[in-house]
Amino acid sequence: MLAKRIIPCLDVKDGRVVKGVHFVDLRDAGDIVDNARYYNQEGADEVCFLDITATHEGRKTFADQVERAARELFVPLTVGGGIGSIEEFRTMLLAGSDKVSINSAAVRDPDLITRAAERFGSQCVVVAIDARRVSAPDGSVSFHVYVRGGREDTGIDALWWAEEAERRGAGEILLTSMDTDGTRNGFDLELLHEVCRRCSIPVIASGGAGSPEHFYEAFEAGADAALAASLFHYRELSIGDLKQYLRNRGVSVR
Repeated sequence: MLAKRIIPCLDVKDGRVVKGVHFVDLRDAGDIVDNARYYNQEGADEVCFLDITATHEGRKTFADQVERAARELFVPLTVGGGIGSIEEFRTMLLAGSDKVSINSAAVRDPDLITRAAERFGSQCVVVAIDARRVSAPDGSVSFHVYVRGGREDTGIDALWWAEEAERRGAGEILLTSMDTDGTRNGFDLELLHEVCRRCSIPVIASGGAGSPEHFYEAFEAGADAALAASLFHYRELSIGDLKQYLRNRGVSVR
């Protein structure tokens, strides 16, 4: 069995690490480089670096920010935010990222997933899915894909989209529940289980981590990795302590 991964996420706005609840009410969480250096020393298995307003504001993730963070890291780095072309993939990879995450651009042009996988390899292509529960008039509930930083409901079924992303060549799914994001009440286990059941590629659980138990639950639901932000950023839980807890529960971690 492959070891489970613990991934701190650096959401970035205007060059600073931030964290909010349900994608709004953002609070400052420090400098990009300082956070990257800290997580490298803490024993993070990977680091995820997302410019959360790049697509919404029509900007691009700045390569110099990626380069600064990459210099401090000796673990894989995933970068996302406003990346919408093969050339931008290439720019981020040359700047020091190991993987590139796409969300809005993948929904707008699904063939971008395939083109990027063919050019750089599936291992470099992460499709991020921001999902939210939507109730129908008959009372049924489904999960919709949201884009543009969680501002636009595409009407696309998130479970179908995860399967489609894999079919088109994605090497990994970064699955964020907008309903649980920032709440610290735990990951959306129903959503997570359904996506993991349908996909054979690794799935990263995101949105809602508030305790070591939540990570354990995510891995029990099928996640290959679990991502968190505020819990780590505000030094409320160390990665070392979390990994020891998981080992004690019988979870294989690095």
